[in-house]
Amino acid sequence: MKNIYLDNNATTRVAPEVVEAMMPFFTDYWGNPSSMHRFGGQLKKHLEHARSQVAALIGADPSEILFTSCGTESDNTAIRGAVEAAGAGARLITSRVEHPAVLETCRYLKRHGIPLVELEVNGRGQLDLDALRKALAAGPALVSLMWANNETGVIFPIREIAEIVKAAGSVMHTDAVQSVGKVPIDVKADSVDLLSLSGHKLHAPKGIGALYIRKGTKIHPLLLGGHQESGRRGGTENVPYIVALGKACELASANMREETTRVAALRNRLEEGLLKACPDVKINGDPDHRLPNTVNFSFLYIEGESILYRMSDCGIAASSGSACTSGSLEPSHVIRAMGIPFMAAHGTIRFSLSRYNTKEDVDTVLEQLPPIIADLRRISPFAPP
Repeated sequence: MKNIYLDNNATTRVAPEVVEAMMPFFTDYWGNPSSMHRFGGQLKKHLEHARSQVAALIGADPSEILFTSCGTESDNTAIRGAVEAAGAGARLITSRVEHPAVLETCRYLKRHGIPLVELEVNGRGQLDLDALRKALAAGPALVSLMWANNETGVIFPIREIAEIVKAAGSVMHTDAVQSVGKVPIDVKADSVDLLSLSGHKLHAPKGIGALYIRKGTKIHPLLLGGHQESGRRGGTENVPYIVALGKACELASANMREETTRVAALRNRLEEGLLKACPDVKINGDPDHRLPNTVNFSFLYIEGESILYRMSDCGIAASSGSACTSGSLEPSHVIRAMGIPFMAAHGTIRFSLSRYNTKEDVDTVLEQLPPIIADLRRISPFAPP
């Protein structure tokens, strides 16, 4: 049985070129880059080359790139670090559909006395920008809003949002974990102050991420210790994984056009095929503003978990929402925030493709999934007769 992996918003296959780039740093160049001797010191140039590769993908200066262990650490560093730097009077604005790495961090800070506004979204998963303006009218704040939603693929108008935030004298952070490598990003033109990314979402290994910090943005380090990363993050640099992230960013830049054309065409083929083959199916999100690789379906009258188990038996991997909230039988907070009706919310499935997927993968799903949906509805107590 061939495995068909359509859960790339959860994690991605490590690109062969990335594996090749990182391997020498386990076997030949394994020194500590902070060491004074040549054996360790020679690694510094590889770190800085990777920093340049990451910066080039998002239009930043290399000095503005801080290496972290993952997107969650990047989000925590941005939010907690900026709040601590702001001191008395710090405020937070976010949305109800953020990744838990942002939402739970903001709510933690709220429990410790930091005022927090959580913006609502409409049925298409989009923000009301007037509500953002109203929230900012109360005074400067750290605004943390995702570039694109990990469950629905909905893209927020970050450039317009950042202009509103900057006009209010506030700081703009965006969790771009799902966007980097999939859509063009230029942090300078987009007026973003802080941007989080994660390696394992763009074909690097798990355990490496980065945070863009615009020059002049005040932020306190999350991890205290040594002088690494220009004093912004203590701890010996994870050189093999940093090299891997740099290579993955270089590949992402080279493959960006494919990501927005061929992969989007595969997603559209999957979407159109399932809408035609399965009755009582709806697409969640904004079809006009979303990632090229993501589609989120609601199959009415049946449970998403049952669909996933049946597909898994056929060798097809997908998701019912965020991997960080898997195991819960409740609809995701994103779907609930969008006001998706109960009968649809429980039957939600996310497909997320990558450049390694093929037309044959999609056609196999179109062959296998409709009979699964029909059979589950046949035994469902909620399905109409």
